[in-house]
Amino acid sequence: MALSGADGDDSAQEEGGSREPDVIAQGSALECFTEGPETSGLIRNLRGVCGDLVARETAVEKFIVIMDKYQEQPHLLDPHLEWMMNLLLDIVRDKESPPPLVHLAFKFLYIITKVRGYKTFLRLFPHEVVDLQPVLDMFADQNPKDYETWETRYILVLWLSMICLIPFDLALFDGNIPSEDGLARIPVMDRILKVAKCYLVVSDKARDAAAVLVSKFITRPDVKQKRMADFLDWTLSVLSKSSFQTMEGTIVMDGMLQALAQLFKHGKREDCLPYASTVLECLDNCKLSESNQTLLRKLGVKLVQRIGLTFLKPKVAKWRYQRGCRSLAANLQFSAQPPATHKQVTAAGAIDDDDDEEYDIPGEVENVVEQLLVGLKDKDTIVRWSAAKGIGRITGRLPKELADDVVGSLLDCFSYQETDNSWHGGCLALAELGRRGLLLPSRISDVVPVILKALTYDEKRGACSVGSNVRDAACYVSWAFARAYDPLELKPFINQISSALVIAAVFDRDVNCRRAASAAFQENVGRQGTFPHGIDILTAADYFAVGNRVNCFLTVSVYVAGFPEYTQPMIDHLVNMKINHWDGVIRELSAKALHNLTPQAPEYMAHVVLPKLLPLAVGNDLHSRHGAILACAEITHALYKLAAENNRSITDYISEKSLEGLKRIHQELSSRQLYRGLGGELMRPAVCALIEKLSLSKMPFKEDPIIGDWQWLINDSLRSLSHVSSTTRQQIKEAAVSALAALCNEYYINEQGEASPALQDELVKQYISELQNTEEMIRCGFSLALGALPRFLLKGKLQQILDGLKKVASISLKNVRFAESRRDALKAIAKVCQTVGVKREGSQDEFVCKDNIVQIYTTLLHGMTDYTTDSRGDVGAWVREAAMTNLMEVMLLLVRNDPTLISANICQQIMCCLAQQSAEKIDRFRACAGSVFLNLLHFDSPSIPHIPHREELERIFPRSETITLNWNAPSQAFPRITQLLGLPAYQYYVLLGLTVSVGGLTESTVRYSAQSLFDYMKKIQNDLGAMNSFCETLLKVFEDNLLNDRVSVPLLKMLDQMLANGCFDIFTTEEDHPFSMKLLMLCKEEIKKSKDIQKLRSSIAVFCGMIQFQGDMRKKVFFQLFLLLCHPFPIIRKTTASQLYEMLITFSDTVDPNIMDEVMTILSDTNWDAELLLVREKRNYLCDLMKVPKPQPVTKSAA
Repeated sequence: MALSGADGDDSAQEEGGSREPDVIAQGSALECFTEGPETSGLIRNLRGVCGDLVARETAVEKFIVIMDKYQEQPHLLDPHLEWMMNLLLDIVRDKESPPPLVHLAFKFLYIITKVRGYKTFLRLFPHEVVDLQPVLDMFADQNPKDYETWETRYILVLWLSMICLIPFDLALFDGNIPSEDGLARIPVMDRILKVAKCYLVVSDKARDAAAVLVSKFITRPDVKQKRMADFLDWTLSVLSKSSFQTMEGTIVMDGMLQALAQLFKHGKREDCLPYASTVLECLDNCKLSESNQTLLRKLGVKLVQRIGLTFLKPKVAKWRYQRGCRSLAANLQFSAQPPATHKQVTAAGAIDDDDDEEYDIPGEVENVVEQLLVGLKDKDTIVRWSAAKGIGRITGRLPKELADDVVGSLLDCFSYQETDNSWHGGCLALAELGRRGLLLPSRISDVVPVILKALTYDEKRGACSVGSNVRDAACYVSWAFARAYDPLELKPFINQISSALVIAAVFDRDVNCRRAASAAFQENVGRQGTFPHGIDILTAADYFAVGNRVNCFLTVSVYVAGFPEYTQPMIDHLVNMKINHWDGVIRELSAKALHNLTPQAPEYMAHVVLPKLLPLAVGNDLHSRHGAILACAEITHALYKLAAENNRSITDYISEKSLEGLKRIHQELSSRQLYRGLGGELMRPAVCALIEKLSLSKMPFKEDPIIGDWQWLINDSLRSLSHVSSTTRQQIKEAAVSALAALCNEYYINEQGEASPALQDELVKQYISELQNTEEMIRCGFSLALGALPRFLLKGKLQQILDGLKKVASISLKNVRFAESRRDALKAIAKVCQTVGVKREGSQDEFVCKDNIVQIYTTLLHGMTDYTTDSRGDVGAWVREAAMTNLMEVMLLLVRNDPTLISANICQQIMCCLAQQSAEKIDRFRACAGSVFLNLLHFDSPSIPHIPHREELERIFPRSETITLNWNAPSQAFPRITQLLGLPAYQYYVLLGLTVSVGGLTESTVRYSAQSLFDYMKKIQNDLGAMNSFCETLLKVFEDNLLNDRVSVPLLKMLDQMLANGCFDIFTTEEDHPFSMKLLMLCKEEIKKSKDIQKLRSSIAVFCGMIQFQGDMRKKVFFQLFLLLCHPFPIIRKTTASQLYEMLITFSDTVDPNIMDEVMTILSDTNWDAELLLVREKRNYLCDLMKVPKPQPVTKSAA
């Protein structure tokens, strides 16, 4: 919780609302170490692979992969550690092992240590007397600066730290052996000390091992008498001379601090006490708290607490709180038992507050505690966590009065003048004290208010906030208290704690905090047994349920608020803490949550919450104003729904004063010009939402001047769309359009169900005039506004509106880049059609009828051909998507009301265009087209008439597979859609769509579309009629799209693939087949005067493929290729020569064998990048050799 690392998957949890069972299912679920034989084989084979660098690296990587599987369950390795170590140490001990093999063995040992941890592994090292000398001798061969063999040195130092525990005086190993070469022999004790000192200052991991060595070696009885004082002097001297300002100094200080911390941790108190004051003084002089190195500050805190513990006697405080029985079953029955049956549990020191043994606390302890309290405010979590543990350990050895002073000082961390770091560190320390029983029940009344504040701590910093770690740590405190205290002690605070935890679990912004609060709530339910409705709430707000923020705010909150103990606290929290939250998404969710909670407390909402929100809605703080306006809108609408259910008026719930306040919001904001600038981007959609909700709530504002003001705001918001940022544009547009629809429906209709003619004329005329605005966004806004108008405002104006929308939806030179306005115009057309309804013989100004249906269809179908591109890419796809979706809406509207308006010709056009889009390359739009196609095909209430080849389509796309067919996946879509090539009505359109896919760039789309096309071609290969029909269609597609690069370039690529796959083999036996002649002519026309490299290269491949056709065709193809051999672009000349060379190898029968070698030599040896005059000579020589007419250069004057 407090230190959880669950942040990694938040974005996924928050946005998609995804749950985690899949992740858990794929996590570690290993039962035992199964790679024993493989590991054994790897280790035994090390001698064989040592000499080969590649084999050695492969062996290491394999071993790492095996070990890394057990990172999360390293205990599974325990039964196998010993034999692995023995195998590797056998290699190390073997005197014949070359140094690289020894290093490799040590590397394997390090990999095991990394996974299992050195503390477990350390105990397994052999530590016989005979190991001491060989290990010390191995150090002589080590170079501390060799960065490639640091694993060897790390393991050796660890091994030495185990060997030095042998229970013999080290002086015994010195013996009386004479000195070598006249030099005095160094005692073993000094040799080990030299190793420790040497490796405490290196920059690799051996430094950590050296600190372990120090802790075990210096604390030996014989060493501490002779060397401990000297070693500490050396350490403090090095420490005082080093500076954390340099990298070298940081490394040295790290080693010294680690060594001292380990020494004070493992050494006996009586051995370390004489030096504690000196070490503490030296540490103070180092001023580590000023260092920017996190690790140094953490080690400083760690050492300070160890020194503090040295000053204090190691005994358990008798005054500490002891809970006693911790049975979960007993706790769950707690609330069911009568109070008299509960056993009163008190602090052990309640009977005798005085310690049996009084002793003076050294003055240095105060310094230690002060440094730890400062450490709680450190900027890094690991330092704060270490300080918190130190506070807990030291407080446990202090007398009761001093311990209480520590708690008092700790509570000073929770001031709003302190930073979030201080709050976080304070929470961690409180949890530690509670866990250890050092926070007595008398202090709970001081601590609980602090925890409640910490559970909602959120401090804004710029565009974001800090405090999620504080809230997480506060949950940890709640969790720790649940385990530490008897239910009776916490009973007075149960309602406060339970409400705060529920609120955090449901309404916190961060998923890790919600989950931490849920876990703390669960722990309290189990351990305390006194949380109201604990089990019921746990089932609704468990770990998985709180993973989705929207679900928490809108669903879980409603269930929890159903319990009266939590209703008002939840509402108050939303109003006080979330309505003014810095994150706009939270403000919006909070407003919706208040809407959902209104039925639980309608009177409280109407008489307390709403009057409280109204002043905030016109306040100075932007975020509070935004959230309050949204909340007022949602609460008002919820109260209206309640009133409607009870057949009461909204005024029965909302007072006259509140009504005036709601009405005044817009006027106040407008008079203060708060709709301008960046703040206006929040205010406009918020007030539009307020207008919508007040209109839906049937507020008694008819004929009130405020309606005109609201209408002005809606119109002004639509006109201002081009001036707002692109991120909020869509939100403002949607909010204004929704507000307009609600406003018109409520306040512009008279008792006869009609609108005032003057108002209608003015509104419609104004909106239609804005459709031709030069700003695209204004067109978008007013198009959608016309689409949102209710029927009584459209009556008599339909044709006028359709004409205006048609102009917006059409592409002209001036508005070719206005794709978004065309998209919104198509949406508006369909919306208007649905609003006015269908009447075949009706007036074209009032209904969709026989007179205007063709215009509607034409406009929508025209949108299906929009392939506009700009710097954003294929923006026409937005228009095509809107056209497809809205065509379906109009078709379904007609078939439900008057199917006779659907003509066979129109239906065929629609289905064919949809089939084309279903075969195109962009997955999203292909899926949209496929979905619409199948919806129209399988619609049966009633069925859509005149669908071409309905029976064949239903066989290709069975109704049962409508949902399961994934159009996004090319592997599923293309095998189906290519079957439509066999249906005459669809062949042209499907082939047109396939052309773009087969000749596209996306690998998966190209692969599956091409494969599906080739499969179809293979099927009809022997059917001459089908082949002729297909080829005619192919040529027609080419002819219709000549010089249209969107189609023609992919078409050339597709033709290249088809020719290479033998799709036209049936025509290659016939000389000068009409298909090949027409294809050649079209290819020549396509590349005529072209400077498009991609197109020219694709055409070269097609020409080379066409060489397989018989007759004069070949000479014409060669002529085209020889023309390209002298193209002005060198890259084209080179590509032509290269592909011509490959083609002649493949189709060797196309050239006389006598000249083949010479032709091939010229093609391969000529430098086609050279000057055109030189290249032309070679080309002309080739023409003479192959009896092909020489291309004649056209001079500019002749041209």
